[in-house]
Amino acid sequence: MRAHLCAGAHASCQGGRPLATQRHPLQLGQHQHRHRLVPLLMVGASPRLLEGPVNVLRLSLHPEGLAPRIANLRQWREHLFERLRQQIHATGDEALAALLAELKGYPASFGNDAGTLPGEHHGVLMPFQFNTGHGVLNLVSTTTVFGSPVDITLQELALETFFPGDEASAELLRQLAAQA
Repeated sequence: MRAHLCAGAHASCQGGRPLATQRHPLQLGQHQHRHRLVPLLMVGASPRLLEGPVNVLRLSLHPEGLAPRIANLRQWREHLFERLRQQIHATGDEALAALLAELKGYPASFGNDAGTLPGEHHGVLMPFQFNTGHGVLNLVSTTTVFGSPVDITLQELALETFFPGDEASAELLRQLAAQA
């Protein structure tokens, strides 16, 4: 998998940036909608979920968003819920608690659940299998949170980066990047 991560990092981020999120209201960074691959991966999502500012958690888990195309949705949901619970615990933010309650109300399956994929390392790596109109992407997600408890501004910035988990996904990302 390491070779795919190294080879895929260039292919998936070439000419673009990782997705940056801010704690409140958990939105894509200001210019992330311009990332070359993002529009290709958002095909089929409700336009109202793509209106700015885009809440990436809602987009990811909403039945009119990306959720029906996430093969390991239950596993992905639990990953996102755990990250959100950590943020709520650290900040006491009532808006985040309300968002968590909303997200938990969304369906946990759309009949295509691949179950729990191997390769999850809590807090470090998370497998993410995403069905596109061009094929299945087997990705590995990692999140970097900046700052320290004394620097609230930086502590609220996180980068969620997706790397290809296999050579077929790396190749599909290269093909999609060429189309973008």
